[in-house]
Amino acid sequence: MYGLIVIVVLVVLFLATSLRILNEYERAVVFRLGRVIHAKGPGLIILIPVIDKMVRVSMRLVAMDVDPQDVITRDNVSVKVNAVIYFRVVDPVKAIVEVENYQYAISQLAQTTLRSGCGQAELDELLSARDKINSHLQEILDTHTDPWGIKVATVELKHIDLPQEMQRAMARQAEAERERRAKVINADGEFQAAAKLSEAAEIIHTHPMALQLRYLQTMREMAAENNTTTIFPFPMDLFRPLIQSLDKREKAAAGDPPPK
Repeated sequence: MYGLIVIVVLVVLFLATSLRILNEYERAVVFRLGRVIHAKGPGLIILIPVIDKMVRVSMRLVAMDVDPQDVITRDNVSVKVNAVIYFRVVDPVKAIVEVENYQYAISQLAQTTLRSGCGQAELDELLSARDKINSHLQEILDTHTDPWGIKVATVELKHIDLPQEMQRAMARQAEAERERRAKVINADGEFQAAAKLSEAAEIIHTHPMALQLRYLQTMREMAAENNTTTIFPFPMDLFRPLIQSLDKREKAAAGDPPPK
């Protein structure tokens, strides 16, 4: 009876030390006497006590913040840039064997890559072409982490901290640009209005009665308002015979022959 109890206890201890349960997103890198066998999981796995050693590796996507880095752009502007990196382990054996601490290694590599990558771009490009810079940084990081069994999915610049004097200079530049656009739009409107007035003058010159219709329309608009004074536009055509007669008299007095 005593021997049976001992056997049951030994079996329970063996199972407790040899059985492991891994989640769907986990893999186990198994070392047997110091040598890597392979990655196991998910589910239930069996280890040989004392001989086997297991290291858990998460296969989920990891989001890592990169600390703000002091960057000097290609046009000699000092800024602070931080980013976020999304990566996952695709080969758990390499992630454990090839690098001591892959998360710390990626963090340090991301900081240096962020400084060098952003330092190759000008400030305007850094502010307006983020997608291009993100793709460039992602490509560099993915190339360096591929031997570690790590896949860098995305790199996103989060915030670009500009100096106060640079912010004021950019604000003045933006204000000047808005004023320039406003003046261009105003000048374009004046040009179009002048062109329309020129067309209207040509129509009135070709059809003098159009001016009379304009007079009537103006009188109608003025009569619709509550004005105490009404201005009546007198047609200049009524004075034309008188003006021609005065011109003939002046030319006759000057000795010029009257026109036929």
